[in-house]
Amino acid sequence: MQTASFNLTNSIPNLKPRNHRLNPTYLPVPLKPSINFGSVAINGAVSTRRLPFLCCSSSSTPRKLGDWISTPTPIPIRESDGLEVKAASADSVDGGDAAVVAKSKLWETLMLGSLFGLWYLFNIYFNIYNKQVLKVFPNPITVTTVQFAVGSVLVFFMWTLNIHKRPKISGAQLLAILPLAMVHTLGNLFTNMSLGKVAVSFTHTIKAMEPFFSVVLSAMFLGEMPTPWVVTSLLPIAGGVALASMTEASFNCAMASNLSNQSRNVLSKKFMVKKEESLDNITLFSIITIMSFFLLAPVTLFTEGVRVTPAYLTAAVSQGLNVKEVYIRSIIAAICFHAYQQVSYMILQRVSPVTHSVGNCVKRVVVIVTSVLFFRTPVSPINSIGTGVALAGVFLYSQVKRLKPKKA
Repeated sequence: MQTASFNLTNSIPNLKPRNHRLNPTYLPVPLKPSINFGSVAINGAVSTRRLPFLCCSSSSTPRKLGDWISTPTPIPIRESDGLEVKAASADSVDGGDAAVVAKSKLWETLMLGSLFGLWYLFNIYFNIYNKQVLKVFPNPITVTTVQFAVGSVLVFFMWTLNIHKRPKISGAQLLAILPLAMVHTLGNLFTNMSLGKVAVSFTHTIKAMEPFFSVVLSAMFLGEMPTPWVVTSLLPIAGGVALASMTEASFNCAMASNLSNQSRNVLSKKFMVKKEESLDNITLFSIITIMSFFLLAPVTLFTEGVRVTPAYLTAAVSQGLNVKEVYIRSIIAAICFHAYQQVSYMILQRVSPVTHSVGNCVKRVVVIVTSVLFFRTPVSPINSIGTGVALAGVFLYSQVKRLKPKKA
């Protein structure tokens, strides 16, 4: 007969189930299980053979498999906890978003203010240096061609360095842009002709008539009839320009510049390419600049010839012309000429046309005052009153343009 005795001892007393929240079916296993060897008696003799027995329980009482599974007591989650966490997260997100939005608005305001400052600064330098060049070098066609040439170089520079994406232009688009390039060329040419003959302040006073030509041409070619408020705002513009022109006999070029520039604006609406193939303002201006150079360069060769060579300019030194200064000021004027128009289009992409028109009106005031102070231009009381009335009319025009006519 075979008998066996087993001695069970507790290696880990009072082992309690652990509460595991992450895994409710967690089965605790002792790190160091106890191993006891019991003696076995076979036929009255004690055998030296020992049988191992693993003790995995804190009790000698046999247990079922379910007793080994540690099932934690469920802890109720308060609804307020979830709501409080969400509210805190929303507040932190809203606060972060508000800070980001405020910072973005501040940056946008600073950027817009800087662009307006550059717009005015480039325009002032262009008018001053351009006037100085035209005084000693009265060749407006050559000067205008040089300005378009420098602008074309700047455009290719931007496209090469990928500052602005180079567009893909089709033949249909070039044909649609051609009329715009033609009137753009004439507008800048007449502006330089006017600056060569009259004061800068008077030129810009005459150019305040641009809204008048814009309304007339839009009614003739686009069928856009002005409202009574718009017509009323044109009266002080026309009256102010008439008063400012009483002491000036040469203002035909400035008026022709107004007509050309506003024709460009009207044609840009009438001959604009299809919407899916449309170009942004900066790209359109860049293409117009290049096309204007190729349009005016042959005219320059046939009318004025090549007058930018050192030999021609050296011959004029005896008349008090400094060749080096002419070159430097011509280049600066050309760069500022392209830069102020480029910045103008950048501003137009950020603000409404009405805001841009108001900024343009302020720009004329700044240019007129600066040129009068710089060149010490004598201004009669009648000229001052006329200029003030005309600029006030331009401001009034920019305000009434936002009023939409009532639908019948």
